[in-house]
Amino acid sequence: MPFLFAFTGLMPFPYNKIMVVRKDGDKMLKDNIIVITGASSGVGKDIAAICAKKGAIPLLLARRRDKLVELERTIVRRGLRAKSFSVDVSDTDQVRRIFHEIISQFGRIDVLINCAGFGKFDALINTNMDETEKMLSVNVTGLMACTQAALPQMIRQGRGQIVNIASMAGKLATPKSSVYSATKHAVIGFSNALRMEVEDQGIGVTVINPGPIRTPFFNIADPEGIYSTRIGRFMLEPQFVAQKTVQAIEKRKREVNLPWYMGWGVKMYQLFPKMVEKIGRHWLKMK
Repeated sequence: MPFLFAFTGLMPFPYNKIMVVRKDGDKMLKDNIIVITGASSGVGKDIAAICAKKGAIPLLLARRRDKLVELERTIVRRGLRAKSFSVDVSDTDQVRRIFHEIISQFGRIDVLINCAGFGKFDALINTNMDETEKMLSVNVTGLMACTQAALPQMIRQGRGQIVNIASMAGKLATPKSSVYSATKHAVIGFSNALRMEVEDQGIGVTVINPGPIRTPFFNIADPEGIYSTRIGRFMLEPQFVAQKTVQAIEKRKREVNLPWYMGWGVKMYQLFPKMVEKIGRHWLKMK
């Protein structure tokens, strides 16, 4: 958001540029079993491709079986490894069944990346409560269910990493994203508590908070394309977010805010919320 530059005293740089990963990082994920929800498109899809290239075995989870099979075949044709599992994360019975199948087949889960999620931008008074319940069941309950299903195996292993894709919206909520922001705020709070629950068992928890990303997310969130058009030049590319996520896994980071200047803007908001809401009124109401 441009108004945040004023608070940081910094101007944006080409943050969509893919950064070069250290050569020794290429070996860190080799042979790791990495479960990725929401892997059929967007950031999840790019994370899977990067992990496979690094020698890991990405296990691709999403509802769209056709998209998953297509991605699996693409990865395998390159001489790499991957396997797909169709699951609706909002169905806790399906989640338990699929994770049992994964553990039975592969014997372990080294990393779980909770990337599944969707949003719908609208004023609360116009919000359909069925959509609200679905958003909560995918973005929050589904994420918790997948995490709970993976944790017993990670505890038995004495190691593992949970990566939750949250959002800047979970730190700085804006009009017409009240429900979506609430779900991402829940993800951040859940992750912070979970981190302390499992740290003594060798399990790390990483939270990724990206700003707007150029993905099919906006087909549902912003079907008329109004918000997407207004903030198009500030959107992150999915491959950039995927690369930063993989780097965070390799370095076992606690939290990553993307782009960095939005992270500083959020800090300003936490310190001076009334001032930010007043000065940034125009930008915060772009939806």
